[in-house]
Amino acid sequence: MLVTVSSQPAPSEASFLTTLYPWLHLSLYALQPQAHPISRADGSLTGSPHLSELSINSQGGVAPTNATLSPNLSPDTKQASPLVSPLLNDQACPRTDDEEEGRRKRFPTDKAYFIAKEVSTTERTYLKDLEVIASWFQSTVSKDDSMPEALKSLIFPNFEPLHKFHTNFLKEIEQRLALWEGRSNAHIRGDYQRIGDVMLKNIQGMKHLAAHLWKHREALEALETSIKGSRRLEHFCRDLELQKVCYLPLNTFLLRPLHRLMHYKQVLERLCKHHPPSHADFRDCRAALAEITEMVAQLHGTMIKMENFQKLHELKKDLIGIDNLVIPGREFIRLGSLSKLSGKGLQQRMFFLFNDVLLYTSRGLTASNQFKVHGQLPLYGMKVEESEEEWGVPHCLTLRGQRQSIIVAASSSRSEMEKWTEDIRMAIALAEKSNGPTPELLASSPPDNKSPDEATAADQESEDDLSASRTSLERQAPHRGNTMVHVCWHRNTSVSMVDFSIAVENQLSGNLLRKFKNSNGWQKLWVVFTNFCLFFYKSHQDNHPLASLPLLGYSLTIPSESENIHKDYVFKLHFKSHVYYFRAESEYTFERCTPGQDPRISSPETQDDWVAAIPFMQSPLQCKLARSAQSSPGALHPRSRPPKVKGLWLVSLTHDG
Repeated sequence: MLVTVSSQPAPSEASFLTTLYPWLHLSLYALQPQAHPISRADGSLTGSPHLSELSINSQGGVAPTNATLSPNLSPDTKQASPLVSPLLNDQACPRTDDEEEGRRKRFPTDKAYFIAKEVSTTERTYLKDLEVIASWFQSTVSKDDSMPEALKSLIFPNFEPLHKFHTNFLKEIEQRLALWEGRSNAHIRGDYQRIGDVMLKNIQGMKHLAAHLWKHREALEALETSIKGSRRLEHFCRDLELQKVCYLPLNTFLLRPLHRLMHYKQVLERLCKHHPPSHADFRDCRAALAEITEMVAQLHGTMIKMENFQKLHELKKDLIGIDNLVIPGREFIRLGSLSKLSGKGLQQRMFFLFNDVLLYTSRGLTASNQFKVHGQLPLYGMKVEESEEEWGVPHCLTLRGQRQSIIVAASSSRSEMEKWTEDIRMAIALAEKSNGPTPELLASSPPDNKSPDEATAADQESEDDLSASRTSLERQAPHRGNTMVHVCWHRNTSVSMVDFSIAVENQLSGNLLRKFKNSNGWQKLWVVFTNFCLFFYKSHQDNHPLASLPLLGYSLTIPSESENIHKDYVFKLHFKSHVYYFRAESEYTFERCTPGQDPRISSPETQDDWVAAIPFMQSPLQCKLARSAQSSPGALHPRSRPPKVKGLWLVSLTHDG
């Protein structure tokens, strides 16, 4: 990685990228294909607010230059990409090239200020997420009688108090930041350059809302049970998910309050590490950390079960030809794209690994765009054999079940196959300790006996299928879909439950400046990073995103001098021919995202702070350590790992070998 450091850095300012860069690595480095993922694949921005509206294009064309509301351009291809939002259109957004330069001297430079600023920006997004349930969902339900009254009384009374509380919490944080920045008439600012007292007061207040948090598991289970028993309610919730404000699966928003507690805990850990014991804010920060740690510990088991339950139901919506996916004791482990060897050669399939069974599917050529199950391999009694030499296929494995054997290969890289191999072996070990073989999941006989024409059509499917005249959403009108499944299919990669769990605990929000490769100006955007995706807003006041960029498969680097950026604190996202530049607003951010690259920014203190802020960043070594930690009984979920493993992740971060 080539890093360009300004010789005259500007003073620090709060910035979104402070913790974004390492978390982008979770999406970009560890999960990206190392070779050619899929021929004709495209990684352009998706112009709809929904992750499920992934629309990918690879053809050529000429971009309009005078239409403000014309479709957006992929940055270095000649065809208009599926992005239709004027927000991310190079021609439509005002230039903000230097307008931020004069603001940099107005803000403090203490790291604690930046941490407090992160609490503020992410709290704004959290409030918007609460409003999806407390406001949008509730108001829509009030106009329809498809939801039972008992279910309404279980969901909404538990979200309204949370929304009210956090509205006041955000006001207090912003008032404190205004005093900290000197944007008030306070005569003495020193007493206000802290955040621990505000955090302590409000976390103590949150403990009085614990009863509402305990109800969220019951609410999630009741909602899914009611949906299963009512076709009308199922269609109602599906229609709501297609609304712009519901930019993630509906049941994901029911988990947000629990995940928010994890973020408070991480923030307070960073503050306690930053402040010396003699600091005026240290005692309050430490007390607040003790309070939130107690709450998280009490809800720990509930969070693990709810995340798995939510993910199983999310996957169920994306699969056809299967019964009883959600059963007690089943745990999701990994999903992703692999090639299956058959008489016709290597055929792309989507695999879903659970703790008792491995499913393989292909994407159906239907209006729903769901994945059709081809077969299941119970893990009980399965053997895993490396078979590259036998079949002459790189990164190849043979999975020998008691009734069926298949040969699979990871076309992207050896590291991708290593992830699958270790997770499958771990799952086999778990299955061997269970009560025997898994029951049948398929709704009918495995559809591998379909006609040759249908098989050929499915196997030749490419990313161009999502860039037809209609958008993905229009083609998927009856089914919102799990976009992560579709992204993995098109980017030829995989994600695990470990990745999902960590990602939801580290959602970030804030302003970034964005530039296309062939443009000169920078556009200021409000950006939310969650679920391996960047969501773009015109401002933080918007109710829904206007565009999004799924990050799986993208690479993140620092621009070289030959790219003529001529700005500080810029990072580059690129996938094949698609290149996007994003610019942070402070030297502090730049130092936080480039440890070890320059003596001035790679001190042990900087590295420790960076790692403390980011509890998980995967490199090949870290992937291996993380999966090794999973292999012990009861350690399937990332929060079950012993703390000592976390310390081992420092090895590749500090470049000590």
